[in-house]
Amino acid sequence: MPITSEVVRLVAVREAPLSIDEVFGAVGDAAAGGTALFVGTVRNHDGGAGVERLGYSCHPTAEAEMRRVAEKVAAEYPACALAAVHRVGDLEVGDLAVIVAVSCPHRAEAFAACRKLIDDLKKEVPIWKHQTFTDGTEEWVGA
Repeated sequence: MPITSEVVRLVAVREAPLSIDEVFGAVGDAAAGGTALFVGTVRNHDGGAGVERLGYSCHPTAEAEMRRVAEKVAAEYPACALAAVHRVGDLEVGDLAVIVAVSCPHRAEAFAACRKLIDDLKKEVPIWKHQTFTDGTEEWVGA
């Protein structure tokens, strides 16, 4: 099995729009029989309320924490490669907020590792969401 740091191929927190092609390309590997990709987008509602836009902000350690989480997942699963990118700043409905991908020898492992990666990123990485609703109210999530 590859060394964990070689498996984690892309980790980033960015203000610029995210690229599915970049993340998918980062996890390409000749040993991989399955690749799972998750794309989180800004939706137009939350809990029954209409969402106008989101703003993501993060702690200065967010990227290092993303790497730590990715390396933990790489150590727990037979991953060939992992990648994770998260956007910060102001986003509109339809914008890509987060993309994670994992390639593994088999599809079941890829699905499980990808789910673990996104779930742990959401729980453990200090990135906060500020939602602005269509009725003018606002809410912080994860702060």
